[in-house]
Amino acid sequence: MKIPSLIKVRHVFNNEHIRDIEGTVREQMQSSGVKIDKGSNIAIAVGSRGIKNIHRIVKAAVQYVKDMGGFPFIVPAMGSHGGATAEGQRGVLEGYGVTEEYTGAPIRSSMQVVELPQEGLENKVYMDKNAYEADGTIIINRIKYHTDFHGSHESGLMKICVVGLGKHKQALELHKYGVKGLKDMIVPTARQILKHGNIIMGIGIVENAYDDTAIIKALKPDEIENEEAKLLEISKGNMPYFPVDKFDLLIIDEMGKNISGTGVDTNIIGRIGIRGEKEPEKPYITNIVITDLTEESHGNGLGVGLADIITKRLFNKIDLKITYENVLTSNFLKRGSIPIIADTDRQAVEYALRTCGPIETENARIIRIKNTLELGEIYVSQSILEEFRDNRNIEVIGELRDLFGDGSELVYF
Repeated sequence: MKIPSLIKVRHVFNNEHIRDIEGTVREQMQSSGVKIDKGSNIAIAVGSRGIKNIHRIVKAAVQYVKDMGGFPFIVPAMGSHGGATAEGQRGVLEGYGVTEEYTGAPIRSSMQVVELPQEGLENKVYMDKNAYEADGTIIINRIKYHTDFHGSHESGLMKICVVGLGKHKQALELHKYGVKGLKDMIVPTARQILKHGNIIMGIGIVENAYDDTAIIKALKPDEIENEEAKLLEISKGNMPYFPVDKFDLLIIDEMGKNISGTGVDTNIIGRIGIRGEKEPEKPYITNIVITDLTEESHGNGLGVGLADIITKRLFNKIDLKITYENVLTSNFLKRGSIPIIADTDRQAVEYALRTCGPIETENARIIRIKNTLELGEIYVSQSILEEFRDNRNIEVIGELRDLFGDGSELVYF
């Protein structure tokens, strides 16, 4: 089969970002007005997403608490991730560089929770036991659009209060309601945790389209709900996108939990994969091939079902026990389905092109990306390139090249 050659282009987005990460964290925590008493034990709740500079941000927060005379410790706030085990969740944090040695604070990882008052809510409310028993808890999370739903609050501080700090028990409690549990129940549940828990500060992070840290904002508990909604709008404006809305084949070199909670960002690929939920109108991609799973995923292949074809290399890296625990907790079974498995990258692409419908293969509209976080540089086929040659935000930075060189695996990105 004749597979079209691709050419690398640079898609230019707004690149404003913070250079002094540690200084900004300290300045924000200091100016927040939140007081940390000497001798107080302070939990710092950290999630399981691949947040740029998360290790530096956590370390800076730890140092600030120490400078104020407090005794900080870190708790994983990641629901069912890490196989829903204390050891697994510690491993996820360490995989992001958030280690005891680097941050200077102990990690207290446990799946134990305490139940907080419901006060009329349909669902129960839980909080990590170690965090609850501390003198105060600081939550840290990236604020961005969610991969399952859209609303005034999506992925951010309110969510980590609930599904993160509530551990596996809270994740099960909310996910049994499906999308409703996320879209309609997170905010009122977070209000209960802010009211009855011991949250003293939230540190919200917004990234730009290149996955660099653009905003770090320290917030008091009574500021979190309103300010997070504002930061979400900024985050949505920073969202990267494809230069065309419709094409035949998307090749994704890698997926993983450090890239998105769903392995691949559903907002980028235009597929949600939740029964009963309407799929996005754009982008429309006929077939999606994914070739590998990141090491940072620790075998969690949630989201693999959003692809049409995967490679045997990717499949062999999936730990089904870990993946299924995450999938079953979420209730979104489609995302854990195993697609067609190809022996090699070339075979995967050939399978995809064979099933794209009545197209001329040599003129197929193809885009290749490293992952759904990094869209600054992508490969496109000639048929797509012709559409945006005059676009000032697109710069050709390579020459047309064979995807596979002399072998069956994709050439280095």
